[in-house]
Amino acid sequence: MKRTRLSTWILAGLVTGLIVGAIVHSATGSTELNKQIAGYLSMLTDAFLRLIKMIIAPLVFTGVIAGMGHTDSPGEVGRIGGRAILWFVAASILSLVLGLLLSNALGLGIGVELPHSATGAGVSTEAFNLRNFVSHIVPQSIFLAMSQNDIIAILVFAVFFGFAISTLREREPSLAGLSSTIEGAFKVMLKVTNYVMRFAPLGVFAAVASVVTLQGLGVLSVYGKFIGSVYGGMIILCLILIGIGFLFIGPDVFRLLGLVKEPMLIAFSTSSSEATFPKMLEQLEKFGISNKIAAFILPLAYSFNADGSMMYQAFATVFLLQAYGIHVSFVGQIGMLLVMLISSKGIAGVPRASIVVVAATLPLFGVPAEGILLLLAADTFVDMGRTVTNVVGNSIASAVIARWELRRANDAVQASSNPAQIHR
Repeated sequence: MKRTRLSTWILAGLVTGLIVGAIVHSATGSTELNKQIAGYLSMLTDAFLRLIKMIIAPLVFTGVIAGMGHTDSPGEVGRIGGRAILWFVAASILSLVLGLLLSNALGLGIGVELPHSATGAGVSTEAFNLRNFVSHIVPQSIFLAMSQNDIIAILVFAVFFGFAISTLREREPSLAGLSSTIEGAFKVMLKVTNYVMRFAPLGVFAAVASVVTLQGLGVLSVYGKFIGSVYGGMIILCLILIGIGFLFIGPDVFRLLGLVKEPMLIAFSTSSSEATFPKMLEQLEKFGISNKIAAFILPLAYSFNADGSMMYQAFATVFLLQAYGIHVSFVGQIGMLLVMLISSKGIAGVPRASIVVVAATLPLFGVPAEGILLLLAADTFVDMGRTVTNVVGNSIASAVIARWELRRANDAVQASSNPAQIHR
């Protein structure tokens, strides 16, 4: 399969999955049989996602260290990381505010039929606490972190490791061999990634066919207004992010979007940010972003820059508040945004993280946990759009930060070539 045709094959897998799933769902007429068929299909998806997870830890670890090996100083890593966090916080606030405004303006939750089951929604909120947040940042074992694909923990250890190499490499010539070995390992992982991505169309087909076989296309009409409004909000958010990107990098933002179309298709089909990571890294480097920027920023972005997820959390929470007839003042809603802003940063790697954040926020405002049932039925389809929006936000963030670093480097070169300007 040619690399240039991968997006075509992925799109074909998506469309074929929709068709096959719809045919099976309507032909069997048996919920139990549909579950069995969906289970068989999901085995292919699970196999593909396992391949992705297999390469995540070594790819992040070697990529970060190899990238830091080319930094001018350890302080450069701190500067890049600081700028990244500032961008992520600003983008998160923008996403939350947009979701809040849209949900209030549309009033979709008013008059919605509510579930009254006492069994609860089956969504755990245990991940929402300071202890879990710290445990994601500070690894107790690099081997445990790698076995669990805890990207933040791997990133922290890799930064310490990279700092040590960059600090000692000038005094210890023997470390040159270690640096070269790690860089070689990173190149090998990129090749392995290329092999794994060849299975993406098959994984996409199975993922979509499984969901549609089980739930049918009817869920799109039952929750059409809610899903349509969420997607409309995500389109608006993407346009805003693209506009901001245009201010910083100009027309190159459109070339960037063209390059990340394959990761966006993978994100939409699998609803998995992890599945997009290898291809995102490859495409960002094609765009011209240096390895030291891309390999360092992307792992951070997947945990701290989920723009689509942030917008959805605000949108969904206000939707449920309206559905239960609970009035929350504007000041109270601002407080709700702060809770989401903090809690969402502490659940990196949690499945259905957006639902977990919403479930953790609802009790603060007296909303029954059963309200989550309103969201779960449509969440599979909404999650596709959330993940695509996250990909758009992460690619633009990486490009903008890389452009900042390039301008800083150019300014430094100009200043060194014309010292007289420094004393003016």
